[in-house]
Amino acid sequence: MVRRLPESQRIACHWRSGWRCNVQGNPGANRGIGTNGPDRFSPVMTAILLAAAVVPAGQSFQCTPTRVWDGDGPIWCAEGPRIRLAGVAAREMDGSCKARHPCPDAEPITARDALVQLIGRPAGQSREGHILVRGPAMTCRSDGGAGGDRTAAFCVSPQSGDVSCNMVAGGWAAKWQRYWRGHKCR
Repeated sequence: MVRRLPESQRIACHWRSGWRCNVQGNPGANRGIGTNGPDRFSPVMTAILLAAAVVPAGQSFQCTPTRVWDGDGPIWCAEGPRIRLAGVAAREMDGSCKARHPCPDAEPITARDALVQLIGRPAGQSREGHILVRGPAMTCRSDGGAGGDRTAAFCVSPQSGDVSCNMVAGGWAAKWQRYWRGHKCR
């Protein structure tokens, strides 16, 4: 059950060297409730917030993949973030390409399955059609928001290396120069 808070009790959060949150209209209202100080969340609360938050640009973070939708994401991370691979575009699952996006030749299921193999191994399928994944933790660097609650990120998997670079090299995704921003493949 979701209970809507009155406007006067809504929580406002922002990132400045860690998540800082307060109840709107009452900055001291959250003291002592899962915080370190008057408005700084504990590591546990920070992890909960990351589940629905975009990781700020330039920040590095870990992502243990749990599910994948298509060839450029999102990739769901056990740690919370949802990643859209930075610098690349893959076909939508219906085979289309969005307007003004690069469009690779690879079929969407082929691209999605390639991404799953690069970051782990398939472990089933969800009711919604996501491929469930078991894989090692990747190291990612945020490139900022990718729409909604998704984080655009370049990720390196201990299993396969730079995921965006490998998706482009395999022909499963197209390099998107606008968002590649000088990224170097290693």
